[in-house]
Amino acid sequence: MRLIFVRHGEPDYKNDCLTENGREQAQATARRLKGEGIKAIYSSPMGRARETASYTAREYGLDIRVLDFMHEIDWGDRPGSTEKLEYDGHPWTLAYRLLTEQPNCAWNSRWMDHPYFRDNVCMDYYEKVSNGIDGFLAEYGLERHKGLYRCGKACDDTIALFAHGGSGAILFSHLLNLPFPFVLTSMPYGVCSVSAVEFKNQDGDVIVPRLELFNDMGHIDRVKLEKLCFKK
Repeated sequence: MRLIFVRHGEPDYKNDCLTENGREQAQATARRLKGEGIKAIYSSPMGRARETASYTAREYGLDIRVLDFMHEIDWGDRPGSTEKLEYDGHPWTLAYRLLTEQPNCAWNSRWMDHPYFRDNVCMDYYEKVSNGIDGFLAEYGLERHKGLYRCGKACDDTIALFAHGGSGAILFSHLLNLPFPFVLTSMPYGVCSVSAVEFKNQDGDVIVPRLELFNDMGHIDRVKLEKLCFKK
């Protein structure tokens, strides 16, 4: 089984949709994914992700299945928190600070107990996305097992999931057992980038998810180049 992850195109955050440039990016992404043999298309419930997914769904003649748990994350102080977070709890900024100030807390599960994250609303989303993705993979025969996955039934489907920078970072952190601050800081990926995680399996196997592709944006670069040539 292969899980293709796509971040949404350039957003109009105010209206939760794509900009005109974002629509061109989404169309280019649909062309990029044309030969991938996608069997199902999933999306965050948010407008910008669903609109991005719609072009690939139209290409394949598939419906978009919504995964509510992949909603983009929020951040900030939890209600009742006694310690005010710096930078309004922005997890990308706090991840950098944690990695540079206290690296011993960043490279294992201790990051969860650090004040930067412990009382941060983003941790509610971390739990929600992690549990959600495990339940989702279980439908494809992959059961979470000691941080990896056990194959209950073999599946060779390729599926696509369209979501966001934050919820996607949690997905990569959870699937690959990488500390969330590390993923936020060291694994940035652009709008309409294509990444893929492979679960190579046989019945009964314990599977180590493999990052097959990350932040492929060649199709977006081609759009930029075409625009530049057109202007000339």
